[in-house]
Amino acid sequence: MPRIERTATIAWEGNLARGAGSMSAGTGAFDGLGYSLPTRIGQAEGKTSPEELLAAAHGGCFTMSLAGELSAAGTPPERLDVRATVVMDEVDGHHRIVASHLEANGRVPGIDAETFARALDEADGGCPFSALIRASGSVTVSGQLEV
Repeated sequence: MPRIERTATIAWEGNLARGAGSMSAGTGAFDGLGYSLPTRIGQAEGKTSPEELLAAAHGGCFTMSLAGELSAAGTPPERLDVRATVVMDEVDGHHRIVASHLEANGRVPGIDAETFARALDEADGGCPFSALIRASGSVTVSGQLEV
């Protein structure tokens, strides 16, 4: 796989408590996603957060990895649905990403639950975001095979 680089631009105005910012993707996939401290730690009110974007990135990476594992085994998925939940908490006086939980549901003709569980483990091992998050926290993966 070739080296991959992507960019995002972030703007912030004001102090931490009352300021607000926006995030845009270099590709144009999203533009002006709003975020602030109150919407980061409280009600989202239609705005995003770095943690939500990390959950989307981790879930997207893992889902692609899972599709790759299943396809390489000759059993490509009909559909995969993954829910990713990133957890940030205070550790030694600093905020840290402490966990990411991935819950996968798959419709994969021709495999059993044990084979699906092995594919989940392999996909987690092959996902760069899982490795990144494990540097400061834990990653859990669970899955359910649809019949």
